[in-house]
Amino acid sequence: MPSYHHLGKIPPKRHTQFRQADGTLYAEEVFGTEGFSGDYSILYYTYPPTQVKKVEPFMQLQYEEWNEGVQRHHHFKTAKLARGGDAVLGRQVLMFNADVALAIAQPTVQMDYFYRNGGGDEVYFVHEGHGVVETNFGLLPYHEGDYIVIPRGTTFRFQLESVDIRLLVIEAHGTVEPPSRYLNKHGQLLEHAPYCERDIRRPEELIIHTERSEFEVRVKVGNTISRYWYDFHPCNTVGWDGYAYPWIFNIADFEPITGRIHQPPPVHQTFQGPNFVVCSFVPRKLDYHPLSIPVPYNHSNIDSDEVLYYVNGNFGSRRGIERSSITLHPRGIAHGPHPGAVEKSLGVEYTEELAVMIDTFHPLKLTMVAATCDDAAYPSSWSV
Repeated sequence: MPSYHHLGKIPPKRHTQFRQADGTLYAEEVFGTEGFSGDYSILYYTYPPTQVKKVEPFMQLQYEEWNEGVQRHHHFKTAKLARGGDAVLGRQVLMFNADVALAIAQPTVQMDYFYRNGGGDEVYFVHEGHGVVETNFGLLPYHEGDYIVIPRGTTFRFQLESVDIRLLVIEAHGTVEPPSRYLNKHGQLLEHAPYCERDIRRPEELIIHTERSEFEVRVKVGNTISRYWYDFHPCNTVGWDGYAYPWIFNIADFEPITGRIHQPPPVHQTFQGPNFVVCSFVPRKLDYHPLSIPVPYNHSNIDSDEVLYYVNGNFGSRRGIERSSITLHPRGIAHGPHPGAVEKSLGVEYTEELAVMIDTFHPLKLTMVAATCDDAAYPSSWSV
């Protein structure tokens, strides 16, 4: 996770008396992962976070599965999906398994509630638009190209500041973090990592809310979303410090690793999650061996499913791909460059492609949302 950070007012010693101006104690909360063995932060509130006014059911999430009874490649033209809803519960899930759910959100309304995922981290890739994520750790302004990483248990809501906002949403059933191989034993990003701590944006502004009124927080655990009602603002944090907090990394700050011959996808890895990885394909110099073939070679996903979200640019190995297309190349079937792509790529020195890839190590299931934007002719697109 990102390095140590602190914001607002905190006492000199943890778990000691920390009083408000009127002499009452601030409420301390240890926000920790993996019990008391993982990353954690300590937050201080004006009002105790346990002081709930009312709890009631809201909804049960159920994904309607689409099973064709055949294993094939898919091309989802997600630009066809209707806009609507808010940035969180307005998401439209296309694929899922026990580790991750992948969705598109194209919000048109502001959130009139706060949200907390108690079961897993969430990553929002901002394809279009800008705004602010309001959290109990402070404010996180976001814009195009940002990966917004929100640890499980964070209370937050999206503020939309542009009309057209498009988000790729990755909901992990566990922790999302930088790849282990790029970290030293103290958690610092190493010299050969494609990004470093300077590239990470953390909450830098903490607005202290003391107002009393009725506020709703929708809490998701498993498939259950409950409504928690408070008579105070849930982001009444006065200060915090630690290693667990929401953060942002922009895809434009990913420094690509290149070589004389074509490099395999792991060099593009940006994050790791439970049984999946996230990779960033960014504009870069292509292979410079005199006989190099710049486009990817044919390969079989023997034990992984490959999902590619096309952001911008011309993806040299594919044809018929649109901006915001998603391809799924599942295990058991070879895939590779379309006919003519290899010869066309010879001598090309640079690519402007921009894409996000998610590789899952357990099979993905499709939803009926995916069926509505599926290009059924895609499996035959390799035919001459």
